[in-house]
Amino acid sequence: MRFGIFYEHQLPRPWERDSEQRLYADALEQIEIADRVGFDYVWEVEHHFLEEYSHSSAPEVFLAAASQRTSNIRLGHGIVQAPSPVNHPARVAERVATLDLVSGGRVDFGTGEASSAAELGGFGVDRERKRDMWQDSLDAVTRMFVEEPFAGWHSPYLRMPPRNVIPKTVQKPHPPLWVACSRRETIHLAARNGIGALSFAFVHPEDAGKWSRDYYRLLESEECVPAGFAVNANLAIVLPMMCHEDPAEARRRGGLGAAFFAYALAHYYGPSKHTPGNSDIWRNFTKERPRVGAQGTDPLAGALGSPQQLIDLIARYEAVGVDQMIFVLQAGPNRHEHICESLELFGKKVLPAFTEGREERERDKSSRLAPAIEAALARRSPARTLSQPYVIDEAAELARVTHRPAPSPADLLNGVRRRARLAGQQFMGRLVAGRSDEDLARWLGPRQQRVVFTLMARSFRPDKAFGFEGALEFRLLPRSTWTIGVRDGRARAFQGRARNPALTLSLPAADLVRILAGTANPASLLMSGRLEITGDVSLASRVGEMFGGASAY
Repeated sequence: MRFGIFYEHQLPRPWERDSEQRLYADALEQIEIADRVGFDYVWEVEHHFLEEYSHSSAPEVFLAAASQRTSNIRLGHGIVQAPSPVNHPARVAERVATLDLVSGGRVDFGTGEASSAAELGGFGVDRERKRDMWQDSLDAVTRMFVEEPFAGWHSPYLRMPPRNVIPKTVQKPHPPLWVACSRRETIHLAARNGIGALSFAFVHPEDAGKWSRDYYRLLESEECVPAGFAVNANLAIVLPMMCHEDPAEARRRGGLGAAFFAYALAHYYGPSKHTPGNSDIWRNFTKERPRVGAQGTDPLAGALGSPQQLIDLIARYEAVGVDQMIFVLQAGPNRHEHICESLELFGKKVLPAFTEGREERERDKSSRLAPAIEAALARRSPARTLSQPYVIDEAAELARVTHRPAPSPADLLNGVRRRARLAGQQFMGRLVAGRSDEDLARWLGPRQQRVVFTLMARSFRPDKAFGFEGALEFRLLPRSTWTIGVRDGRARAFQGRARNPALTLSLPAADLVRILAGTANPASLLMSGRLEITGDVSLASRVGEMFGGASAY
């Protein structure tokens, strides 16, 4: 088991003139402590325009500063946003290599697609194509690390002539690769690409065990074709953390920050409307006062406790095959001095319980996986070499790069569908405005319910279901129940209960109307007790994607 700390650089309103400066200075001091007491990693996100939730838009700059104040801790991009409209692959390769040089080879390179509307819309990234953009960019960047010169690129997302991308990394062939994961299917994606899985979903040890078994089974199978030129076989789990000798004090110090973290995450990644420069997430959070989970079984509270409680919890994750625990301490209103004290206590009383024999166990793991990794790398297309020297020709290169093919029929059809979904949600938004629960419940009568669930079933997207088959049950309080059954890549809606539903969502009919209209946040409803989820919670997080946006779950 390895240990890391994780930074979003959260900054709830109200702000003062020097709030951001103090936020960054405090974080650097915390990382110095983490390095001194024995933490293995610091992970820094890249987010844009997500005020209050994350003020970390230039992680390469912050990690470079951290590299000069530390000696041993590894510096993790958790993650770089890979779609080329956000970060050109050549600039990514250059920045990562430079950070690897100035840190003495301590970089871990995590990537991801981004999924918030604020970021995708801000950079003009097509949500339907971002996964392909990520895969394309990662392939290009890893080749830039190893090819001398980089042999050029020609894809729907990137056109670049041959160039020698410099500098090169200290670590060969390149730093360890990771990808951000929020559900089971992206864990599978990580394994099939031979890269580490950074799970940002707060999951119980038992669920993490299922993910670990899936991850290593796929990584050792013939389905694994590495995205890079080395395999990084590791699964990391993220949890909020605060450590204190008195468990109640640990919860008092860290509980509100953990709850705000979840609330602000749901604000940007759910259907909530955001007005840049005006929305006040902290004020809305304090009004709703979401419930903070009880110590013990709730992952949001499981790492808020005494040293012995943390040891017991971490041991459960270690037993099911998790390789790294990454802790979020800087969240919401959590105080700098409390974070520093927690890091010191964790290093003194928790870390020693997991360090004895660790290197030997990691060597055994490497030996066991070596044949599978060797076979996987043999399936990866090798680094390229140019058949003859390439001479730079500015005019010809510019002409090739600026030419853009006409959109395909599939692109046009997707555009029509997106506009239709947006128009439908705008209509629902006007319907909801100013209406009471009673009005909305009356509006969503039997006929309207049939229309809503029939449209959801018709918009089912098998490519977003990742092989799921089963029943999804919607209980509209007080007494109406609908089921959408998925079988053989098709979905069908019918009124009534399911025999063995994979997922049950129970909520007032009025709240379903608000969610469909994009005026209510499912996560807020969940924490306030108005929405109940039974069954596969990870499935609930992707219901909206499975039904093409017809449902905002």
